[in-house]
Amino acid sequence: MKELLNEILMEDKTLIHFPFGNGFFDIYKSVVLSWVIIGFVFIFILIMTSNLKVHNISKRQAAVEAFVLWIRGAVKGMLGEEGERYVDYIATVLIFIACSNMVGLFGLTPPTMDLTVTIALSVMSIVLVEAAGLRKKGPKKWLKGFTEPMPVITPMNVLELLIRPLSLCMRLFGNILGATVIMELIKFVVPVIFPALLSLYFDIFDGCIQAYVFAFLTSLYIKEAVE
Repeated sequence: MKELLNEILMEDKTLIHFPFGNGFFDIYKSVVLSWVIIGFVFIFILIMTSNLKVHNISKRQAAVEAFVLWIRGAVKGMLGEEGERYVDYIATVLIFIACSNMVGLFGLTPPTMDLTVTIALSVMSIVLVEAAGLRKKGPKKWLKGFTEPMPVITPMNVLELLIRPLSLCMRLFGNILGATVIMELIKFVVPVIFPALLSLYFDIFDGCIQAYVFAFLTSLYIKEAVE
């Protein structure tokens, strides 16, 4: 187990070395793969939304509209009426994380198994949460919120602000890492077919669940911030 964890965690994550000054400017594999996923999703959206009509719509357009209404409805249900303006951001993050978690089906390492990616996602989400609260309440009321319900717990409220991105980051990273470790252990002790079936579970079902959990917690924080 220790050797397996070392192999996974200590793997060289650098894809490209650019000479820069006296050293190198490194581009990580997770960053490149993240951009590939974004590019793939963007092209897929362009294809699926081409030639849209108002009347006599195609089955493809009907499916796209149904999916958009479904995911927006699900996210809006988590955010509430006050947080409706943030629906598209949460839906985008949900789709990106789900797609990132599922690239393991193609033998690739999910970008979300790199702390730099999960940290970036978590920081973006918490910045949005605080910006939403600041926009809704105004600077004075937003700052006053750190002293509620009583001034003596202000340090705890500030600490919570720092803990939230760490919690989001480590939960996503830890679950994806755990699934990868389990799959590697299973490959050592059982035939190929069983790991392939389990891969469908970890890469698709569990991957989507982790994406939903991240989106749900971010939505919950936004809902609390704007209420």
